[in-house]
Amino acid sequence: MLDSRASAPVKVRPTHAQDDHPEIATAKVGILLANLGTPDNYDYWSMRRYLNEFLSDRRVIDYSPWIWQPLLQLIILSKRPFSSGAAYKSIWNEEAGESPLMTITKAQTEKVRIEMAKRHGSQVLVDFCMRYGNPSTRSKVAEMTAAGCRKILFFPLYPHYAGATSATANDEFFRALTYEKWQPVTRTVDPYYARADYIDALAQSIERAYAHMERKPDILVCSYHGVPIRYLMEGDPYHCQCQKTTRLLKERLGWEDTEITTTFQSRFGPEEWLQPYTVEEVARLAEAGKKNIAVCAPAFSADCIETLEEINEEIKESFEEAGGETFTYIPCLNDDDAHITALSNVIDDNLSGWIEHPA
Repeated sequence: MLDSRASAPVKVRPTHAQDDHPEIATAKVGILLANLGTPDNYDYWSMRRYLNEFLSDRRVIDYSPWIWQPLLQLIILSKRPFSSGAAYKSIWNEEAGESPLMTITKAQTEKVRIEMAKRHGSQVLVDFCMRYGNPSTRSKVAEMTAAGCRKILFFPLYPHYAGATSATANDEFFRALTYEKWQPVTRTVDPYYARADYIDALAQSIERAYAHMERKPDILVCSYHGVPIRYLMEGDPYHCQCQKTTRLLKERLGWEDTEITTTFQSRFGPEEWLQPYTVEEVARLAEAGKKNIAVCAPAFSADCIETLEEINEEIKESFEEAGGETFTYIPCLNDDDAHITALSNVIDDNLSGWIEHPA
């Protein structure tokens, strides 16, 4: 459902229409935020449903279905739901009965909704969806069109473009539109990894974290979600955009090259992925004498299984086993005010020509 505190859409019969013409909701602009997704719970069947949807996406795993699906259905989905479920259980928000990604995405959406109301009043509706799991993209597109959104800005919350993130989210959004009798006019959002307000929000979060440390870390590791290196060779710009984010962040912080580095995590399958691999690089750093490191994850707009469990548990363990002493994970921007301002600015830039100038 759309925000329960929002008033019901105002419906009127078009001027000059016959008495039996259905009433139509007053036109609004919808802003639909999107993130990767989350299982409904960490039990076996919830995990299996989620992983099946995720790993069956040809944007994520592009092997031939004739080869991949038997392997996925008969082997991977027989075992992986147990290990993935245990990982989710270790970070689960038990009080809310949901994953941290869901909790954070709700908080982000609420803050963006408040900010958009300040800027545009009742002209816009703000909601969120997930590419995999619930709430589905299709359900939220249907709710928005029913509420009178004749225009929808679709905003995948990925700073960087990748076929396996932004593109598949857009694919699902476009599929959802095929179910609508009266399709809204739509736009999707460019990656925002190089925007000054986004880089500044990242830098502020790092400066705050460093200010509370007794000793400045020897190096900051910017760990990005990896993809097969083949994707780079086939034209995906993700790798280059990640490298640019690290460079812009370094420049904004006024640091030397030796104080910051780029790595890639979450490798899956037998292929060679973007390198260096975070889990191996933090061990190398420890062995090279850098015993005090910090890690951040600029590719993620919200903390999730890859940050709270993989970075803060698995990657941390790799560092400590190699002789590392102090490992500090700097949280994602989540619903930080500077992040919300940057996201809201991205939205406003993309609403140009659709809505009255912000007050």
